[in-house]
Amino acid sequence: MNIVVLDGFTLNPGDLDWVELQSLGACAIYDRTPPAELPRRAADADILLTNKTELTAGAIHNLPRLKYIGVLATGTNVVDLAAARARGIPVTNVPAYSTKSVAQLTFALLLELAQHAGHHAQTVREGRWTRSLEWCYWDFPLIELDGLALGIVGFGRIGRAVSELGAAFGMKLLACNPTTVAAPPCVRFVELETLFRESDVVSLHCPLTPQTANLVNARRLSLMKPTAFLLNTSRGPVVDEPALADALNSGRIAGAALDVLSTEPPRADNPLLTARNCLITPHLAWATRAARSRLMKIAVENVRSFLHGQAQNVVN
Repeated sequence: MNIVVLDGFTLNPGDLDWVELQSLGACAIYDRTPPAELPRRAADADILLTNKTELTAGAIHNLPRLKYIGVLATGTNVVDLAAARARGIPVTNVPAYSTKSVAQLTFALLLELAQHAGHHAQTVREGRWTRSLEWCYWDFPLIELDGLALGIVGFGRIGRAVSELGAAFGMKLLACNPTTVAAPPCVRFVELETLFRESDVVSLHCPLTPQTANLVNARRLSLMKPTAFLLNTSRGPVVDEPALADALNSGRIAGAALDVLSTEPPRADNPLLTARNCLITPHLAWATRAARSRLMKIAVENVRSFLHGQAQNVVN
């Protein structure tokens, strides 16, 4: 079997290795694959692994040897699942590998909004404390999380992990989920509008679907407290970005922190890049070494299972 990894650099920029995958067959690994290079690089592939390289219906149709597609992520929107299914090609993903890491970054972002530790550390590095007339200083209101209401939109694995961290900080927990799920007694399930009204922090952990696109729009932002924060570590298009920028710049809400945007890398004119009190990180919540090691292990196990005739984590 010929195995081709189309864009391996994001998963493994050099601190992991591919030896387990290479033990399963002839293996070609590319850091990145521009669209124009895809037909040549994938021509002899029996097994294709992709992270963000798109496999359209046309691309799949033009790869007659292809027998398996593995997505090196949880989301599978880069693959035309129907086209693969029509060819009898299983498509697998890697679920649940980054739960703890995403929850951790969610709270890192919230703590920066609440405490501004990074900002104040930078002012000390620049010499401001040594010149200060006072023995301490702070540039923003410092916010204690204990007793504040944390609203979690999407109560899957990551939403649950975030709720556990919120409980550890003494926060009141609200949640909204499209389907009925069991929850700890400390979590109160409410309607979406109620969650936006009552929460001091709204944290998004829902998948991107036609129903969740622009879920955070001008109307829902208008429901939030002027002191509230919005966090998004799910998918960028869940948020109407111009509406959020307007809400931040007008003081309608107090701040936002995002690890995802609708277009990645973002366009230079994205209004959130210059919005008031808006923190943006470059989609790195999933990228701890521990999470990427789990991703690599599960992705290899997916291929091994397929080769043994017992495909796992099939999404189509």
